[in-house]
Amino acid sequence: MAAQSSLFSGRPLRLIVAAILLVNGLFPALWILFTSLKTDAELTQTPITWLPHTPTLANYQIAFTDQPLHLFLFNSFMVAFLSTLLTIFVSVLAAYAIARLDLRFRGLILSSIIAVSTFPLVTLLVPLFETMRALSLLNSWTALVLPYSVLSLPVCTLILVSFFEGIPRDLENAAMIDGCTRMGALLRIVVPLSAPGVFTAAILAFVNAWDEFLLALSFNSSPALRTLPVGIQLYQGEFSFPWPVISAALVVGIVPVAILIVLFQERVVSGLTTGGVKG
Repeated sequence: MAAQSSLFSGRPLRLIVAAILLVNGLFPALWILFTSLKTDAELTQTPITWLPHTPTLANYQIAFTDQPLHLFLFNSFMVAFLSTLLTIFVSVLAAYAIARLDLRFRGLILSSIIAVSTFPLVTLLVPLFETMRALSLLNSWTALVLPYSVLSLPVCTLILVSFFEGIPRDLENAAMIDGCTRMGALLRIVVPLSAPGVFTAAILAFVNAWDEFLLALSFNSSPALRTLPVGIQLYQGEFSFPWPVISAALVVGIVPVAILIVLFQERVVSGLTTGGVKG
């Protein structure tokens, strides 16, 4: 009994959980990568081969020639980038107001933010579509930038609130005594000291916008404005599913996000852990 209890507690349990999470996260990505390097014949042969016997990059060439993959990537990047900028701008101001101002209904505001973030996207589709149509914004980047920013605001605001609350007010007061306005103290003192939280919020907003499919499919019907998730579905035919080519397009779409996370890994981890401890 003692041996069993020691196995399922402490370090062994943590290692088992970490291994399960690692396999669960890496296996789909590796399977997509291996599939993108296979031919159609090798993919459908039995028994299944895990590694490609004759790796080929032809699927990547087909992915760029059969569909305007470069255009899908550009649209996705611009929409994600612009929505991230707007999200960070608004969430910084909102989080600062919640963290610093003596709001009478502060608890209610935070509870409302959490409640709004739990709404399923499908329930918001029709109201958002009608709003975009009334504003004549359909078939434009704006039709996606605005909803993506709104959808990312609750999480980003909560992350930044926890960071701003951990910064002593004396630093801002000293800056304002030296001539800074409140906005100047926010931009020169609070935001730089909360850099891990800002980076974490920005990456979460970017990834959410980069991966979103439902709104991108519903709000933009113009071929020139298709984002990557919508464009990838065009590779399948009426009776055919070229999985190697689709996998190649998926790998191309994963690479920018993977590079972004690798470059800012330390700041993201610091932001998540510090924000969690402070919250």
